[in-house]
Amino acid sequence: MTETKFKSIIVLGASGTIGSAFIRILLESANTRHIFALSRKAIESADPRVTALAINLESETSLIQAASACQVEGGVDLIINTIGILHEGVTIRPEKGLRELDPETMARLFRVNAIGPALVMKHFSPLLARDRTAIIASLSARVGSIADNKTGGWYSYRASKAALNQLIRTASIELAARRPQVICVGLHPGTVRSAMSEPFLQRYTKNEIFEPETAATALLSVLGRLTPAQTGKIFAWDGQEIQP
Repeated sequence: MTETKFKSIIVLGASGTIGSAFIRILLESANTRHIFALSRKAIESADPRVTALAINLESETSLIQAASACQVEGGVDLIINTIGILHEGVTIRPEKGLRELDPETMARLFRVNAIGPALVMKHFSPLLARDRTAIIASLSARVGSIADNKTGGWYSYRASKAALNQLIRTASIELAARRPQVICVGLHPGTVRSAMSEPFLQRYTKNEIFEPETAATALLSVLGRLTPAQTGKIFAWDGQEIQP
């Protein structure tokens, strides 16, 4: 059983591979009192601690309505946005070179990977607890690091995650000025076995591929150790800081 210190939690992307793993791990903790599970189609859960809601990350109206439904006395301890896109159907794939750039694909990835998370920070951060440390986290990716880019390619995904990292940093500065106990961070889960990563798993060894529960447990451990002094940063599953 995994114990966490978080009592009231909001998970966006609850039906996804990592989002659902977060929920399973959090429900193992006796400290968990309430989870708001948000996804495009509301999930089903028999656990009375789970409130499932439908949400559209690309609609600000939807985000506003969902945020208003996630009110809890005393505020929430943790908000995790796990929603992201790397490829979709047969039309959206990671680019190998400049010749493959498509403006519609780029716009789609920016809407989901950067604009959506920014609006989540806008509308959900006010729900965070005010009398104790509280965290709002978004799943980023190591490939969003400009300093770490040694291989090129994957233009839209890299750029959208780099934009997300900047948005996290900028929001953290504003939030810290008004609410110094709030922590705003990005998280890199590693290579997780999922529909998103499936087409690319052959690049990795068995030891480099994580099961969803392994990644979720590791990230919850990282979140549990964070302090307000670390706000605005991006952390990998092992707790190491990733340079922007």
